[in-house]
Amino acid sequence: MVEPRYPGLVESYVNLGECYDRDGLLTVKDELKGCMKGYKGCYQRAYRCLTAAAQLAEDNRSLLLTQSLEDKLARRAKGILSREMRGEGDQAGRSVQRFLSGITWKGPLWNFDTVELLCERVYELSDPWGLAHGMLVQLAAGAMASGRDVIVCPSPLCPDRMEHLLIPALSLAFVTTTPANPWPHKPYRRIRIEGMADPELTRRNRARLRFARRVAAALTEEAVDALAQAKGMHDELEQLYNPHVDFPQVYAMADGLIRHLEERL
Repeated sequence: MVEPRYPGLVESYVNLGECYDRDGLLTVKDELKGCMKGYKGCYQRAYRCLTAAAQLAEDNRSLLLTQSLEDKLARRAKGILSREMRGEGDQAGRSVQRFLSGITWKGPLWNFDTVELLCERVYELSDPWGLAHGMLVQLAAGAMASGRDVIVCPSPLCPDRMEHLLIPALSLAFVTTTPANPWPHKPYRRIRIEGMADPELTRRNRARLRFARRVAAALTEEAVDALAQAKGMHDELEQLYNPHVDFPQVYAMADGLIRHLEERL
């Protein structure tokens, strides 16, 4: 529900509940209640699994992200900025946030075709441990300081962390990849972020890192399974509801709203 701040003045209520055949819905009330409870339970299970997977990923990051690594990432970002961000605009660029990837009922999805449409040059950041966030933040800040707008793409598991960065004005992108989601083409540049971590620290904790990654992958698979079950139950809900919805009334309400909006333009 979204409550209008100024009902009737700016926003208005649209009550689609008027289009239900309530007597007809009573004939399938038990099935409706079962599906409603089931699909909400599946979503809760999926969110718990994804939360646990994100915590394991954060544990791996905290293990490898040392001050030395942060310094290396900062130096690499500074070098890229000096090479790529030549010239400055009259004012600072703006940042918009868009998700380029997500965990869905079909499995993890990455819309790399969006990158290809907007950017010809792609820096591939090979980063199985999720360490590139700090570097991407500096690159985004540098691009905006030079007057370029940026598209910040958060991680679907950890939305407070940047996973990809697009700078359309320069036809330039920085895409984080892992063995599970490689960049499908030859990149303009490839940077091995994992190779910048302390090799002794990585070697000493290799078993722990791999175990956490395997468990996180299993949890993500479980979440995808739960989302698929939720999708199936939601489809059943629609099949139960549809015969008892007055769709001509729904379309008439939509046409009325369209006419009202056109009169305001």
